[in-house]
Amino acid sequence: MVVLKAAEATSIVNSWAEKETSGLIKEVLPSGSVDSTTKLIFANAIYFKGAWNEKFDASATKEYTFDLLNGSSVQVPFMTSKNMQVVSAFDGFKVLGLPYKQGEDKRSFSMYLFLPDAKDGLPALVEKVGSESRFLDRHIPYQKVEVGDFRIPRFKISFGFEASNVLKGLGLVLPFSAGGDLTEMVDSNVGQNLYVSSIYHKSFIEVNEEGTEAAAASAAVIKLRGLPLPKDRLCG
Repeated sequence: MVVLKAAEATSIVNSWAEKETSGLIKEVLPSGSVDSTTKLIFANAIYFKGAWNEKFDASATKEYTFDLLNGSSVQVPFMTSKNMQVVSAFDGFKVLGLPYKQGEDKRSFSMYLFLPDAKDGLPALVEKVGSESRFLDRHIPYQKVEVGDFRIPRFKISFGFEASNVLKGLGLVLPFSAGGDLTEMVDSNVGQNLYVSSIYHKSFIEVNEEGTEAAAASAAVIKLRGLPLPKDRLCG
């Protein structure tokens, strides 16, 4: 068995995540997230890079107004095209599908963008996506249609957070609590004293005229709970 120092273990996980995401995710584990009580770290990562089946002309990219959730607006670069697009209109929103060029393995991928009709319609649309059964499957466009002047923002977004409070709010409480039993994950009874301390997640996506590059990485830190004192031990 190899025993690693906290800083060394953190560095190993972060280096692995950076390699698996082609350098897009550099520190999935923040400093101080691993200590002497840490017994396990579960990490996963995913990376995607795809070229559009029909690339946008970079010389045609222009700045237009983009409306924000707080009611204000900003000027951002919009990619433009006059080609037919895979679009469907539904009650209160539209869905755009942008297919990627197939690779050697012949798998097909597309990006789907959901656009509410109302400027302030995004929260209600997100609520529908998260609450209605098979919402995404039931609103996927398949046919190309004429859309006239078409434009979509060029953007780059990164995001990171500690997910344990969110998961607890969704009802996943047991793994984080004293009653959590992780014996199925390890080979000894020590699993009875393990708990999930924290779950870190980072993601990145860039969409431009050529295509999309995206990555995400997560790491769950499993720690050892303080063992109870023997019943015959007296303190005082």
